[in-house]
Amino acid sequence: MSPTYMHSWMLNQNWQMQPVDAFAQGNDAHLPDAWLPANVPGHWQQHPSLKEYTGRVVYRCQFGQMPEDTALLTLQEQYPAQSLRAWLRVQGVFYWSQGYLNGTSLGRRHEGYFIPYEHEITDRLHSENTLLMEIECPDEPSKLNKRTIMGIFSHWDCFDPRFNPGGIWLPITVHYSGPIRLKSVRCHTTTLSDRLAQLEYITRVDSTISGPVRLRWTIAPRTFTGQVQVVEQQRTLQAGSHEIRGLFKVYDPHLWWTHDLGDPDLYTITLEIWYNQALSDQISFDFGIRRFTMQDWIPYLNGVRFFIKGNNYAPTDMYIATTSAERCQQDMDLARACHCNMLRVHAHVDHPILYDTANRAGILLWQDMPLQWLYRPAILPEARRQARAMVRLLYNHPSVVVWCMHNEPIYVHDTADESLPMRLRSYASTFGFSWNRDVMDTQLKRVAEQEDPTRFVVRSSGEFHIPGLRAGTDTHIYCGWYQAYGSLQDAERMIEHLRGNLRFVTEFGAQSFPNLESCLRFMPAELDQINIADLDCYHGFQSNVLRTWVDWQQAQSLEELIQMTQDYQIMINRYYVDRLRYRKYQPTGGIVAFLFADPYPAILWSVIDYWRVPKRSYDALKMAFSPQYAFTIVSSFPYQVGQSVDIPIYVVNDARHAVRDLTLEACLLAPDDSELALVKHIVSLDPDCPTLELDRLRLKPIIPGTYTVLIQMHGGAEVIDQTYAIEVAQPLALPDPRTAQPA
Repeated sequence: MSPTYMHSWMLNQNWQMQPVDAFAQGNDAHLPDAWLPANVPGHWQQHPSLKEYTGRVVYRCQFGQMPEDTALLTLQEQYPAQSLRAWLRVQGVFYWSQGYLNGTSLGRRHEGYFIPYEHEITDRLHSENTLLMEIECPDEPSKLNKRTIMGIFSHWDCFDPRFNPGGIWLPITVHYSGPIRLKSVRCHTTTLSDRLAQLEYITRVDSTISGPVRLRWTIAPRTFTGQVQVVEQQRTLQAGSHEIRGLFKVYDPHLWWTHDLGDPDLYTITLEIWYNQALSDQISFDFGIRRFTMQDWIPYLNGVRFFIKGNNYAPTDMYIATTSAERCQQDMDLARACHCNMLRVHAHVDHPILYDTANRAGILLWQDMPLQWLYRPAILPEARRQARAMVRLLYNHPSVVVWCMHNEPIYVHDTADESLPMRLRSYASTFGFSWNRDVMDTQLKRVAEQEDPTRFVVRSSGEFHIPGLRAGTDTHIYCGWYQAYGSLQDAERMIEHLRGNLRFVTEFGAQSFPNLESCLRFMPAELDQINIADLDCYHGFQSNVLRTWVDWQQAQSLEELIQMTQDYQIMINRYYVDRLRYRKYQPTGGIVAFLFADPYPAILWSVIDYWRVPKRSYDALKMAFSPQYAFTIVSSFPYQVGQSVDIPIYVVNDARHAVRDLTLEACLLAPDDSELALVKHIVSLDPDCPTLELDRLRLKPIIPGTYTVLIQMHGGAEVIDQTYAIEVAQPLALPDPRTAQPA
């Protein structure tokens, strides 16, 4: 669970809002009587009157005293009234915010949508109170020179362009403590054995007193039955804000594993701070004991090497405040069923519920900083501050294993713009100097490594490995989609000559339409009535890009269009998965596709639509990610009549256990579907074995046409049922020199 404090009171009622041209510095008497009801948490565009509004909004909440509960009464009995302290905690606002309580400023304007902040309000709290929040979330017309650090929320091709996330998207709470306030706690595992885990902690406190205090740690099993362990430590505090560092031990630890390697066991850690035999404050959070490392882009969890298979993750809804535990759990269930052990939180910090759910589900998270494409140099100091805040905020989550400081710091305005000038600028920023990547991201990587030496840090996602120039990072490969990347034949050349780009691939894919029942929720049933321009503008469709690869305009019905686009998406995804699984650990350590699920009704790269209906491409990816997998690799170049073609049959096992008695059958069919060759095997695979060549079919075609390879394997986690097409063309006729005419 996300950190919870004792004596907290959520301000989730009696909120009002109104858009303004200029703020009134906390004086609501200067504002017109034009208040609209507001949902907090929420976004102002969720109100019908502000559906496409962008700019400044004032929020107002009127509240009384905190409802008394047993714990608060106990606190009041332990401390005299003048020792009790009250705090206002703001957990998330898009994007700038300034608070006023009873007409008095709560400090300087805050920047950063995901960064919680708090103010002490002990001397400002009355029996009846008015809280004003002045909030600004502007659109940025210059997408190549952005100022706000919002990642996908300010610039992405997978959101409605009319969308603005402005609003109070996470709760605002009032919290009571004694004279010593626990502001935050960070823990990580330093040493680990079968019998003992040692945890190091850093806790930030704010104290009005000086003297001896007692820290009391309670480590309670959350997901398994076990003994509760208690550790007590003595410290001496001075008045003011401090960090307390130390160590404590957990005996007979249950480790946190991904769901495919073991059980994601969790503890609930509670820290109490006591002064003069009275409890002053308390904080609780879930924690998993684990060690994660990357060695040359090959992952190890608790010392066990394993293969990563995953997908990029958008918010469950572009209106991220609507995130629910049920929706996140549904996504985690779908990811686990698809044999994913990682989700990449794509260019944003997500809702706290997501991280809690991933912890329990045993899904790793690759966490991106909310930086996407290009920003102006002036943001560097703020970017450094927010990078530090992101690491501290998510530090305790065992699911988070990678920090990535920027997604694609290259020249991109509109990904659907494939004009030559746009491509040339993109190439220049990719292969030449980029201030965003080479200056800012280098500094941000250093910040993250200083804040958290326990996790793997990536400077920026999508850096190509260029021999003699730079080592690169993870790779994005959109051959077969964007012309800037080229065709699948270009992918073949890169795979052959630039193997460094296969170490860890975190983006590839193609767009497809959702299934019919979902399409009908946002478009007409008749193809000739569908406004393609509207789909392009408001629903993410890149019709001009798709037209390069699929003649979708020849579709006779919406059903046929859906079939064509999902077929192409299935082919593209399998093309990359097969080639990367073939190179498991040599050098590939992980495969992360793009995209998992739609954040709004759209035509995107997803395998699951906005209503969480899986496309056929989800089932195909599920098979391709199966722990026990059988496949072949045939060239995307056409073969020629008379050319000898070798068709290898590969098998692989990613599970930690051996698999015995799999039955495999591979068949080669001629263009007329007559059988040319057939092989059958009983297969046994060692734990986490590399990809093995089991057999080989051979073909020397005598006629042109489409030959077919069928591969079936039973007995593993999934039934593998593959169909591969081999295109054979008539060889080009050379001119007869005896009849050739002079030029």
